Amino acid sequence: MTQFFDALETDAPDTRAARLYGQLPGLITAAKAKAPAFARALAGVEAGVVTDAAALARLPLIRKSDLIAAQAADLPFAGLVTRPAGQLKRIFASPGPIYDPEGERPDWWRFARALHAAGFRAGEIVHNCFAYHFTPAGSMIETGAHALGCAVFPGGVGNTELQVRAIADLKPAGYGGTPSFLKIILEKAAELGTPLPSLKKALVSGEALPPTLRGWFAERGVAVLQCYATADLGLIAYESAPDGGLILDEQVIVEIVRPGTGDSVPAGEVGEVVVTSFNADYPLIRFATGDLSAFLPGQSACGRTGLRLKGWLGRADQTAKIKGMFVHPAQVAEVLKRHGLAKGRLTVEKDGDIDMAILTVETADPSLSGAVTETFQALCKLRASVLTVAPGSLPNDGKVIDDQRPVG
Repeated sequence: MTQFFDALETDAPDTRAARLYGQLPGLITAAKAKAPAFARALAGVEAGVVTDAAALARLPLIRKSDLIAAQAADLPFAGLVTRPAGQLKRIFASPGPIYDPEGERPDWWRFARALHAAGFRAGEIVHNCFAYHFTPAGSMIETGAHALGCAVFPGGVGNTELQVRAIADLKPAGYGGTPSFLKIILEKAAELGTPLPSLKKALVSGEALPPTLRGWFAERGVAVLQCYATADLGLIAYESAPDGGLILDEQVIVEIVRPGTGDSVPAGEVGEVVVTSFNADYPLIRFATGDLSAFLPGQSACGRTGLRLKGWLGRADQTAKIKGMFVHPAQVAEVLKRHGLAKGRLTVEKDGDIDMAILTVETADPSLSGAVTETFQALCKLRASVLTVAPGSLPNDGKVIDDQRPVG
């Protein structure tokens, strides 16, 4: 039993960077040639010069929040897929709807790596309780398990008593699905008096896995690890040990940018997760997920050398409607940029029936407040009170707009 899925997981960081960034020119060239949306978006880009992080950061973002409208205008994939829809293996629909392709290549979603890190090995049975219809999560686990050499029971969701019976009869080594449904299954098994001794491990995703719930599983003999994936990108990062951070998959480049911009944040600061995926069928280049996270310092204790994410830390889509006007993180970022400011936060409060906007900016020059007030009003078409605080004073949580108004 080998600890690592392949030699890539223990590459020197410089070797990994050279491999990934060295693939960018080919990825960009193919995307421009085969996907009309990339031909338009990257028309002025010379693929051969995009070979490092700085060059990649100059390319435009594709925002997940824009996909619904983009696909509606150019069905089914907004011109971002490199082959006709009829040549794909499956087509899924995420809420929105957003249509997601799946190609023919084995382990298309790259889940075998995450399953291996969670302890699954060839010859075992995986009880798969992700949905098999509309959304791709069920296929993500199944195709990854098949690539490892595992058999799969396609449990899907619901039918809890039947799930317990199947686990008791088939004795799978572990579970794939959401953590909440695994808890429901184990509680039902206890209620029925049906022991499930074979269930020793699980790979979960799609929901938060708080330490208390992970501990609850451990008390019942199930070692649970989580991974971070989306229906657009497949696997982004995965755990190799509890609370050790999420190690980046070996076929993605991840940037952390300030919400509303494409600008990288300082190391360790919370920002929006932007992913470039080396998928020949769906070559998403600088895909802004709308999720917040941050890089962890150092390397995993398990011996894998890839960068690590802290985990899911919230949403970057923080648009607020204030006094009838929509204000977006990009507008706040532009206000800051015009005054050479790195970080700020727009807080929205309610004073009786009146919306109140307070823009707090980090600066060593308090005299900037008047000019920042004018710029905010010009760009956002409403007035905000501007407060200045010392650099480093604002929380490291990725919030650009903090709407504190009561709901309802």
